Amino acid sequence: MIEIIRILIVLFILIGGFLSLVAAFGVLRLPDVYTRNHAASKAATLGVLSVLLGTFLYFYVEEGHFNSRVILGIVFIFVTSPVAGHLISRAAYNSGVKLWSNSVQDDLKRKKSKQK
Repeated sequence: MIEIIRILIVLFILIGGFLSLVAAFGVLRLPDVYTRNHAASKAATLGVLSVLLGTFLYFYVEEGHFNSRVILGIVFIFVTSPVAGHLISRAAYNSGVKLWSNSVQDDLKRKKSKQK
C-alpha cells in the first residue's frame, strides 16, 4: 500500500511540474493578454495544486506529519488564482486591450452593447 502512495506522490509532483512548464510556455508563446492569462490561471493553478498535494502526501505518509499550512496553501491557491485571472482579464478588456486578430468570438462586446 505504501508503494502505491509513493507512486501517487511522484505522479502528483511530476504532473504539477509538467503543468507549470506548460503554463510558462503558454505565457511566453500565446498571442494576446487573454490567452496568456488563461494559460497562467488554469495550468499554473493546477500545477501548483498538484505539487502541493504531492508535498502534503509525502510529509503525511513518509514523515507522519499533518501539515495544515500546505492544506491552507491549496485552498488559498484554489480560491484566489482563478478569481484573480478573471479580474485581470476583465480589467484588460475594460481598459481597451484588443483581442488577438484571429479571435472568433467576443462575448463581452455583445453584453456591453446591450447595457448601453
